[in-house]
Amino acid sequence: MINGSAQKTYKNLRDVLVDKGLIDIKVSEEISLKQVKTGESEEEIIRSMRLVTEEQLTEAKSEFIRVPYVDLDSIGFAPEALSMVPESVAEKYKVVPYGLDTKEKVLMVTMVNPLDLETIEFLEKKTGLSVKVAMSTEKQIVAFIKEKYLREKGITSEVTKALDERKKDEVERSTLVAKNKKVSSEAPVAKIVSTILEFAVKSRASDIHIEPQEDNVRIRYRIDGILQEKYLLPRNVHDAVVSRIKILSNMKIDEKRIPQDGRFFFSADDNDVDLRVSTVPTTYGEKVVMRLLKKAQKVPSLPDLGLRGLALKNLMESIERPHGIIIVCGPTGSGKTTTLYSVLDRVSSSKVNVMTIEDPVEYQIKGISQVQVNSQAGLTFANALRAFLRQDPNIMMVGEVRDAETADLAINAALTGHLVFSTLHTNNASGVPPRMIDMGVEPFLLVSSLNCVVGQRVLRRVCKECFKDIPIPPDIEADMKKVLGPIYDMVEDKWKKEGKKMTIKQIQGCEVCGNTGYFGRIAIYEVMPITEKISKLIVSKASASDIENQAMEEGMLTMKQDGYVKVLEGTTTLEEVKRVAEY
Repeated sequence: MINGSAQKTYKNLRDVLVDKGLIDIKVSEEISLKQVKTGESEEEIIRSMRLVTEEQLTEAKSEFIRVPYVDLDSIGFAPEALSMVPESVAEKYKVVPYGLDTKEKVLMVTMVNPLDLETIEFLEKKTGLSVKVAMSTEKQIVAFIKEKYLREKGITSEVTKALDERKKDEVERSTLVAKNKKVSSEAPVAKIVSTILEFAVKSRASDIHIEPQEDNVRIRYRIDGILQEKYLLPRNVHDAVVSRIKILSNMKIDEKRIPQDGRFFFSADDNDVDLRVSTVPTTYGEKVVMRLLKKAQKVPSLPDLGLRGLALKNLMESIERPHGIIIVCGPTGSGKTTTLYSVLDRVSSSKVNVMTIEDPVEYQIKGISQVQVNSQAGLTFANALRAFLRQDPNIMMVGEVRDAETADLAINAALTGHLVFSTLHTNNASGVPPRMIDMGVEPFLLVSSLNCVVGQRVLRRVCKECFKDIPIPPDIEADMKKVLGPIYDMVEDKWKKEGKKMTIKQIQGCEVCGNTGYFGRIAIYEVMPITEKISKLIVSKASASDIENQAMEEGMLTMKQDGYVKVLEGTTTLEEVKRVAEY
């Protein structure tokens, strides 16, 4: 993230902090008084008083001196910019080159001290470019130099080689198809693609986005559910990189007008990865998105995912029944399929016939017949479900209830003695019965077949290497008491019995978690069994809120409540819960 310099003029640094709401007037006056007494700078005093984080102080200082603030943890960088400034120079002057505008001949750098005019002049002479200065924290700059110069030596040199090869190609090759085939198979471009993929595997990314922009190509990775920009490649290498990926995925490299899909395998750090590739034509060229699926990935258990207590008990009782339907709901990317795989792994045995229809098959589970949707060949969820009923199944999983036909078939399968699992896109568990009724399912059939509904979201875990325990602020404590009610008192009593004062985790950031403060993910759940009282509400076509209130009376924890409990247990943060569970 880059914040431009503020238009407002400040007299001193503490005025910026007051204006941003980070300190009050009394504290500002206290800083001024200490400055007079000790002769120390206000920056030294603010640091010694620990009033704000280093990031907040640096951002405030950038506004005071009117230069942009750059958060190096959240922006991509141009590898060719890195090659402009040697590592020894970057370390000595604490400067990071992160961007390059070849048209305007401008090198973008961020520094600990952006008022160091001698260093700026030295860089301009050394690079022959105009230098545009920004400001970052010393911690971020040191970490960037240590990590990027070591890791990016490969991609930086290969980008330079690819640009040189590209210039030769423009002169020597006449046809676009022939040129792309040759360019994409040459070492520099192959190395760029390989480096992009290797970084994805090392950083535990689930997706890679290659997005052409007007002046460059943005490479983003989805890590722990959040997209993070990591590279900015030159615009000139885009076609060659895309062609290389298309060749690996068995796509048509000369077809750029329509979307294409493909897949290929890649191995890095003893991990075999299956990549599903999708291309879409955009204004500036083809955008490529690659989904990474580890072939040897182990299916997690339900407690590992975050289920426990009454929620786990209710779900286990539901899946132990010989027939009925269990629906997992939530938006795209909320971990519904992973939960179903965990359930299937639990119920699968040599004594039962388990069949799934998925779009696509993400995990491969031993002893289960898994079928992938193929709409072009006429293999839809509904058609597969019909075929399954002739295959003597005990348990079936339907990847998603997308239409009335699939809903009817799933309900009928559940009513005729089969155990059926599926997913649905609703915000919470109580929204499933009204949605199914809207799709045309008769209420009396729904209550006869529906065992339970699971609502879920996925959020990030606090990194175990760099967190900080802090007392619960009064406003957060009041919010938690309001949301959790008696549950808050139960958790507080548990802390007291252990002789501890209740705290929550504050993220810090380190090399292990990529300075995000988070490492790994966990789900928050609400499990709603279909009891007699809830059945009556469904038959009377009650609203989702009425169904939820009844479920809560019967002991169901909502996703938000489950999230708050996980905050008090130190698993995640309040910001994460609010990010995913506010609806």
